Amino acid sequence: MKVLIIEDEKPAAQKLRKALVKANAAIDLVGILNSVSASGDWLRNNPQPDLIMMDVELTDGLSFKIFDCIQLTCPVIFTTAFDEYWQEAFEHNGIDYLLKPIRQDKLETALKKYHSLQKHFASNLQQLLQWPQQAHVNNYKKRFLVKRGIDFVAVRTEDIAYCYATHKLVCMVDQNNQKFILDRSLADLEKDLDPMQFFRINRKYFVNSTAVKKMQSIGKGRLWVELSPPVDEEIMISSENVARFKEWMDR
Repeated sequence: MKVLIIEDEKPAAQKLRKALVKANAAIDLVGILNSVSASGDWLRNNPQPDLIMMDVELTDGLSFKIFDCIQLTCPVIFTTAFDEYWQEAFEHNGIDYLLKPIRQDKLETALKKYHSLQKHFASNLQQLLQWPQQAHVNNYKKRFLVKRGIDFVAVRTEDIAYCYATHKLVCMVDQNNQKFILDRSLADLEKDLDPMQFFRINRKYFVNSTAVKKMQSIGKGRLWVELSPPVDEEIMISSENVARFKEWMDR
């Protein structure tokens, strides 16, 4: 099993490496990285590992930023000294959330969970491969039932301009600049909406291509985006995410 460690504290990384080997001597440690930028570079130039052990707070920001620039498909066990990120962790490939200092028994339980999930999906792989692609396309939502006052309104997906996260809430804005509060996360919306039409431009905004009014290159390879209806803040796309965004807009 190939495992990648993303941890910015060298003693903690070495301690985790020893704990992993103790839990399973067959583990092949493919690397130890200490930042979001280094992790992005490594993952772009190497095959994805079977499992990532990922600290949340790194030297250059939260590790969730890695998901903005890399399409990760492997599971992640998050390791952190803080308990406030657990919900976001499970929205980003998380299969477990270990609080530091990491106990050996907790680590081994998390690895057992990984192996159980691996066996389950391997046994169903053939069925998944045979699942018609069209069935997946048809599963994208066509409309959302949202509440406005005491009334409920059905909003068609093509009428959505963008959705954004604010103060632990997710708001939907339609083409007429009407705002609605949703009872789901942006990660859930990524699964519900057609990726040909909608794109997660950063951690806060998930946009319809029709809502992108203007784009402008700014310093350090980033991209400034103007949305319609307009927003009261600057919308930036990181340099790591710009190429994917431009490819999406050019389809």
